[in-house]
Amino acid sequence: MRQTCLITSGRTMAAAEPLSGKRRRIVETAYRLFRRDGFHATGIDRIIAEAQVAKMTMYRHFPAKDDLILAVLDWRAKRFAQRLDRLAARVETPEQKIAALFDWYGTWFANPDFHGCLFAHALAEFGDPAHPIFKAAARQKDDLGAHMRRILEASVPPACAQGLATALLMLIEGATLLAQAGQGPAAIIEARRAASALMAAPVQP
Repeated sequence: MRQTCLITSGRTMAAAEPLSGKRRRIVETAYRLFRRDGFHATGIDRIIAEAQVAKMTMYRHFPAKDDLILAVLDWRAKRFAQRLDRLAARVETPEQKIAALFDWYGTWFANPDFHGCLFAHALAEFGDPAHPIFKAAARQKDDLGAHMRRILEASVPPACAQGLATALLMLIEGATLLAQAGQGPAAIIEARRAASALMAAPVQP
């Protein structure tokens, strides 16, 4: 693989810690509702009803709605990180690992339950960069970029790997937005094509 250059700092993706009992049920129910209907449009009473827990149980685990949103984002980010690690472990070369990642996105786009990226929705609904929810969503994007950078560093210099990872992240995010607009098949085809071209570009000294 050959490529042009740029820079980064990385972060190791954390393993997901298991949730138990009613807390897990609340988080999984909230995740399903948030990804489909949005954060602001989903009320706590609805989550309580669909999770079939008492109001006291909800507030014992999550005193405020923001606490629940942060827990959902953390749970989802860790699950996704584990999936990325499994994908990367199945193949050998950086090119194959990146291709497997794009293949996963293509499969996700084709899922009838696809509603776009939960973290992108969080960034849109909580637009203040100082807000903890904005920070949590932005951190997941940083982690995805860092994951790709670490893969790429096996075959290109670190500064080049950073620039390439940033470009690949842009392709993934753009394709995800287009998929949400109903253009998933074409979006992932073009994203794959552009990623292949970027990874084949010559390294500049």
